[in-house]
Amino acid sequence: MEKKTKFWLSLVIFSLVGQVAWVVENMYLNVFIYKMFHASAQAISAMVSASAIAATVTTLFIGALSDKIGKRKLFICGGYILWGVSIWGFAAIRMDVINALLPSVVNAASVGVALVIILDCIMTFFGSSANDACFNAWLTDSTDETNRGAAEGVNAMMPLVAILVVFGGFMSCNQDLPETWTLIFGVIGSVVLLLGIAGFFLIDDTGVKAEENRSYLGNLLYGFRPSVIKENVSLYLTLAVLALFNISISIFMPYLILYYTESLGLSNYVLIFAPAIVVAAAFTALYGRVYDKKGFRAAVIPTLGLLMVGYVFLYFCRGTALVFVGSLIMMCGYLGTGAMLGAMVRDHTPAKKAGLFQGQRIIAQVLIPGIIGPAIGAAVLKNADTILNTDGTTSFIPNENIFLAAFAAGIVTWLVLIPLFRLVKKEN
Repeated sequence: MEKKTKFWLSLVIFSLVGQVAWVVENMYLNVFIYKMFHASAQAISAMVSASAIAATVTTLFIGALSDKIGKRKLFICGGYILWGVSIWGFAAIRMDVINALLPSVVNAASVGVALVIILDCIMTFFGSSANDACFNAWLTDSTDETNRGAAEGVNAMMPLVAILVVFGGFMSCNQDLPETWTLIFGVIGSVVLLLGIAGFFLIDDTGVKAEENRSYLGNLLYGFRPSVIKENVSLYLTLAVLALFNISISIFMPYLILYYTESLGLSNYVLIFAPAIVVAAAFTALYGRVYDKKGFRAAVIPTLGLLMVGYVFLYFCRGTALVFVGSLIMMCGYLGTGAMLGAMVRDHTPAKKAGLFQGQRIIAQVLIPGIIGPAIGAAVLKNADTILNTDGTTSFIPNENIFLAAFAAGIVTWLVLIPLFRLVKKEN
């Protein structure tokens, strides 16, 4: 198999399967603890925040280590294998297991939520080592200005393709049954593990290493140096925009599936959601070429505008057809804007230093949004309506206000884009 073919094949399957695993972490675990342990919005927010912190710390340390060693492939493949094993662990967190092992516990549901959060952080360590730190650094090393937009377009569409694969693949399963979750975690964990093994034969290491005279601690702290920030103002300003954009996304995304199912009553939401995902993914894959041909400003303005229009639709609309239209517009804007910002970050990452800046990227993409976004969402849903469960407990019902808050965060994102446009124009 020629090198170019192996690159695109590795990009597609590692990005897709990695995002499938992140669907488990970012969306399915939210549904899991809501269905199995009646988790509150605050508990979901706490889980997302804890995972964001774990992802950031991991990416900082492992990104710098992979640059020091210069072997991305080992970290990617080994990380995927252990990532798969950790996903299997969620199958053991069940009410019947907790009650059998801890019969004296008064609130087994709270124990279940705590165990899920702890295992989520462990899983995030392996996933961030493999994907956030090393796969993303490998992708930066393997692309240049001629194909970065196209590659980022493919990479950016995978989160929604992964949602389609996961929710579509298990749509017929009754998510109120523990056995369903055993099946889900078993299948996804196995797929991730097997890909880690296959990666040893698919991935070509780039061989990029950090400067030999810099220590590991020097690598770790490199991206935080004032002199480095001053030399790479465009990169850090892009990261600021990326953080604000992802705060907007993180306000509603942890509650999106619950909003469709519990608030709108769309039991067949996958059949409605799936076409929107397919169209949005295709749009993003093709739209990445706009960045390569016309540049960042011309590419990002339309996609961010689409995102804002999608928020308006989802806030005001309840009917199935209009919810589909709003979801489609929102997802095109979400994936397209993410792809443009991702390509911009890669373009402004200094050559042969990709691993040194993965920590800064994950702070902007995961840590800050993962703490602030879900907290805003939980605050917005603090007084949301509740329903009574069969066991006497109550569960909250997400409402449309999460999209109003996301729209406000999108306005702030626009404001920070203005100085970035000016700086890029000046540099050019």
